Amino acid sequence: MDLLNTLVDKGLRRELPTREEALAVLATSDDDLLEVVAAAGKVRRQWFGRRVKLNYLVNLKSGLCPEDCSYCSQRLGSKAGILKYTWLKPDEASKAAAAGVAGGAKRVCLVASGRGPTDRDVDRVSETIEAIKEQNEGVEVCACLGLLSDGQADRLRSSGADAYNHNLNTSEGTYGDITTTHTYADRVETVQQAQAAGLSACSGLIAGMGESDADLVDVVFSLRELDPDSVPVNFLIPFEGTPLAKEWNLTPQRCLRILAMVRFVCPDVEVRLAGGREVHLRSMQPLALHLVNSIFLGDYLTSEGQAGQADLDMIADAGFEVEGAGTTTLPAHRAESGRGCGSHDGGCAPCGDAPGETAPDAQEVPAARTDLVAVRRRGAGTDLAPNA
Repeated sequence: MDLLNTLVDKGLRRELPTREEALAVLATSDDDLLEVVAAAGKVRRQWFGRRVKLNYLVNLKSGLCPEDCSYCSQRLGSKAGILKYTWLKPDEASKAAAAGVAGGAKRVCLVASGRGPTDRDVDRVSETIEAIKEQNEGVEVCACLGLLSDGQADRLRSSGADAYNHNLNTSEGTYGDITTTHTYADRVETVQQAQAAGLSACSGLIAGMGESDADLVDVVFSLRELDPDSVPVNFLIPFEGTPLAKEWNLTPQRCLRILAMVRFVCPDVEVRLAGGREVHLRSMQPLALHLVNSIFLGDYLTSEGQAGQADLDMIADAGFEVEGAGTTTLPAHRAESGRGCGSHDGGCAPCGDAPGETAPDAQEVPAARTDLVAVRRRGAGTDLAPNA
C-alpha cells in the first residue's frame, strides 16, 4: 500500500505526515489492519526495538474533584461507586509504589484528583517523591497533580520528580464539550511549565468520547507540536454514573488504527498504552505492543486492570522484553536534548456526542461491555494488596 510505504519512510526520518495521511490511516479497512500494524511496527522498532517500558500508577487522593470533566469517574457530581480518600501519607504511597517496582515497573506515576495542587500539596508530594526514591534506587517518578501554578514545576523538579503528566485529552475545537471548569489553553500552559522546569513532559489523549477522526488527528498533531517525551493513549472507560457512560464507540480494530496513527505522527516518542486497553482491545492487546513501547502495569486510578503477571506474560509471549532500569527509554537524539529523564490518566485519568465527521465504521455500534469495567477495590487507599 503506497500510503503505508510513505508513512514508514517518513517515520524512519522523523518527518511529520500530512493531515490527509493521518486521516487515511484511521479510514483504512479491517481487511488492511494487519498491514497497518506491520507498517507502524517498523517505525516502533526503529526507535525502540522490542522493549516495553512498564509504568505503575499510585492514586494519592481519589475522588471528590471540583472539575467537571465528563469522562472522569472522580469528577464533580460523579455517581460512580469509586474509592474516595484523601492524601496518602508518604510511607503509604512509597509502599504502594514498591509493589509496582517489584513487578518490573521502571516509572511510578503519582496522581491526585483536583484542579491543581496547593503549595502544601506540592510539599506533600515532594516528601512522597523523596520517600519513593530513597527506597527504590533508579526509579523514575512522574507527578500528575492537575494545573500548575508558577514555581510549582520547579519545586517538583527540585524534590526529585523526573516528569510531569497533563493530558490534552481531545482537540481544542471540542474541548469545551467535555470540560467547562478549565480550558484547553490551561492544559497546554501546564505542559509548557513542566518543560520549562526541566521535567520530562508527558501528555496524551483519550479516544472514544464521541470524537471524529478529524478531532483525533487535531489533538495528535497538537501533541506533536507541543513535543512531549511521552504520549499516553487512553481509551474511554465508560463508568456508570458519569455523563459519558453510554459512549461505547470503540472496537479493537479502531483502537489499533488510532495507535498506529499516533505512532506515525510521533515516531520517536514514548507512546504509552494506557487506561481502557483491557476494556476495548481485549484479546487484541498483544498486537498493540507492535505500536506502543510503554504500558501501565496492573490497575489504574479508579478501575482494575488485568493481573500484573498477565501483563508480563503477554509481553513475553508476543516476543517483546521488559525495559530494564539501566536502559534509556528514548532514542539518543531525544534523550540528549536535556529535558528531564527522557522517559499518565491514562494515563492519569481514564476519560455527549462531539461534532465532526463520522468515523468509517460508526454505523456498526459496538456492544457495551460493562462487564469489563471493574471499580478498583485494592491497592492504594485500601487494606488489600495491590495488583502488580
